[in-house]
Amino acid sequence: MAQKRDYYEVLEVAKNATPEEIKKAYRKKAVQYHPDKNPGDKEAEEKFKEAAEAYEVLSDPKKRQMYDQYGFEGMQGMGGFSGAAGMDLSDLIAHVADLFGGNLFGEGSHFYSNFGGRGGRRPVRRGSDMRVRVKLTLNEILTGVEKKIKIKKLVPCEYCHGTGAEGNSQPETCPTCHGTGAIIRTQRTILGQMQTQSPCPDCQGEGTIIKNKCPHCHGEGVVKGDDVVTIKIPAGVVEGMQLSVTGKGNAAPRGGINGDLLILIEEEEHPDFVRDGSDLIHNLLLSVPVATLGGDVEIPTLDGKVNIKIPAGTQPGKVLRLRGKGLPELQGYGTGDLLINVSVYIPEHLSKEERKLMEQLRDAEGTKPSESSKKSIFDNFRNLFG
Repeated sequence: MAQKRDYYEVLEVAKNATPEEIKKAYRKKAVQYHPDKNPGDKEAEEKFKEAAEAYEVLSDPKKRQMYDQYGFEGMQGMGGFSGAAGMDLSDLIAHVADLFGGNLFGEGSHFYSNFGGRGGRRPVRRGSDMRVRVKLTLNEILTGVEKKIKIKKLVPCEYCHGTGAEGNSQPETCPTCHGTGAIIRTQRTILGQMQTQSPCPDCQGEGTIIKNKCPHCHGEGVVKGDDVVTIKIPAGVVEGMQLSVTGKGNAAPRGGINGDLLILIEEEEHPDFVRDGSDLIHNLLLSVPVATLGGDVEIPTLDGKVNIKIPAGTQPGKVLRLRGKGLPELQGYGTGDLLINVSVYIPEHLSKEERKLMEQLRDAEGTKPSESSKKSIFDNFRNLFG
């Protein structure tokens, strides 16, 4: 569709809807726009896919939280609509069948025959997801970074090319279920004939069996191996955010779909800054003369050092702001500021001459705090701690 609609609007639920309400709303939309009920209707097909996308995000607590906070840009940071992004229409229909436990429209429908009835579609194996932690410096978060990560995971067996069969042999059709992957049993009851379906016990629902198993992977089609994955981390990510790299997780047994690689973001401590959202906080320690008389001082930023002017009479707790010297918002929407919290250094050891000067200043009227200055310092202290 040309422009994405709000996921809550798509499912027609409130932003505080419970998981049960979201699932119920999705089922309603899946029935309304299902291809069986709307054959050849491209608009209904798009709405069917749109509802599936909305449900995948809103049914996942982490994705929903990221969407509520950052909108569609947050989804891009997490790898987007990962689970169904690579699915075609048939895969989405299968997803609905798995979610709601079978037939929505009755025997004879496309939905029934492909995903729950006679000649049913075999389940597609999927590799497990993997999670790795990546530590980033504030400078890397400032610009975004590309990293190469070496991970140990399940990879396709190179001897059988992931089939699980030895040499040139191929998996054979299961004689028990005749390739359907399911066993259907019919029973007579007082209400008439009842049919039940269950995965084939001989092929575990795959529809094929391997007689000559590969000796290297023992018929699984996967072995432990190493892989180097290149990941692009956008600017502005935050501690605890999880990104997703589709298809870079563990390989699935016998040619299924790879799992995803989940990247958990961690931040390294910086010697000069504390992060507060997109803002950075720097503690500037001034000497008593500079705080009193004012002057130019050099401070660090993530772009390098800069000079700022300190006004005469600057009080401890005063916060100076350098706009645009913080971190970018995720996906580039605005940049935070550098907040400079002023502290004043009180010397602990003085020479005789320095002590004499301080004693002279102690008795001078201009060095004694006034009531207005006391209130100003207290206000700075209160603002500093919220």
